[in-house]
Amino acid sequence: MNRFHSMIGQTAAAAVVAFGLVGGAAAQSTIKIGMVQPLTGAFAAAGTDVVNGAKIAVDEINAKGGVIGEKLELVIEDTKSNPTEAASVTEKLVVRDKVTVLMGASSSTATLAVMPKLMEYKVPMLVETSSSSKITTAGNPYIFRIAPPSEVEAAVFAKIVNKIGIKKADFLVVNNDWGRGTADEFTKVLKEKGISVGLVERMDQGAQDMNAQLTKLKGSGADTLFVTTAVEQLSLVLKQAAALGFNVRIITTGGSQNPDQLITNVGKAADGSWHLAFFAPWAPDATPSPAATKAFVAEWNKRGLPYGSLTSSFRGYDGIRAIAEAIKIAGKAEPEAIREAFWKVNILGLNGPIKFEKDGPKGQESGQSMPNVYLVKIENGKVVVPKI
Repeated sequence: MNRFHSMIGQTAAAAVVAFGLVGGAAAQSTIKIGMVQPLTGAFAAAGTDVVNGAKIAVDEINAKGGVIGEKLELVIEDTKSNPTEAASVTEKLVVRDKVTVLMGASSSTATLAVMPKLMEYKVPMLVETSSSSKITTAGNPYIFRIAPPSEVEAAVFAKIVNKIGIKKADFLVVNNDWGRGTADEFTKVLKEKGISVGLVERMDQGAQDMNAQLTKLKGSGADTLFVTTAVEQLSLVLKQAAALGFNVRIITTGGSQNPDQLITNVGKAADGSWHLAFFAPWAPDATPSPAATKAFVAEWNKRGLPYGSLTSSFRGYDGIRAIAEAIKIAGKAEPEAIREAFWKVNILGLNGPIKFEKDGPKGQESGQSMPNVYLVKIENGKVVVPKI
């Protein structure tokens, strides 16, 4: 935690709240940005939301003339929610499409699979969603992340956990780097606060029946269950928990839960659930840039996109804005110039400052920015931001 000490303090305070062919511009009039996202499979909803948010940012930037005299163009590839496919399409974007900067790859497992390709081809990637701590500690200087790692999310939560009154907690997490990492990090902070940690149950990312795990958890004696998975599977967990008469506090982590989407998917089964979120469209005046939040939400609604997807979509919006700023600072769309320029990015995103601090082995550091974290609750079919 030491490497994030100053940033965690600031975040906690707020929470408790392609390639541009420069030499051949006549033939290539756009800067291509590669997007590696799950558009099918278990994580398709989050990936689609990120892409839609990115498109809004690109349209806004291009309407103002683009960057360094060129328009931005997204080149989007589907990981199919599969890490092997994520690595394959990343290589395709770099080798065939000639992008010189990327954004991806949603799940931590997919991003970890992509990272060797970034090192091989020396192309930077803006990581908008993945939260595994391994991503920025692995020694990959082509990684720049705007999503908080699990350890920071857990550390921020630790600032308010005593106000919630947890005595004993269990975990139900998706069986991948994201889920396992979250359970590890939250377990550490809970124990540091003197809170007992009981069972840690896992579920495959494609599983649809979690009754066996929930039945076991129901009898554990815990008063709180932390759940980490994508919104599709979380919807099933809430339905099945309600059917079993599960009577403990449920808190979800990871910031991709889309509380409004949960309300649509499961109705009353979502009532009483708590969610750690990284964007608060329900309370724009509580966000770092109320005017920007209101404008983004208005454009989202104008496009007829689902309101419940805003808590994922802002990642794509902020990610593209950070990439555009790096290209502007670099003055050219070349991989190494963009990588170096990321260290100079300092803009206000929808969810806080985007400024990268070094994390990882000396000389091979990745960049990590710190957004805000909010704890919200679903009450009577509505999302509220309680004062804690």
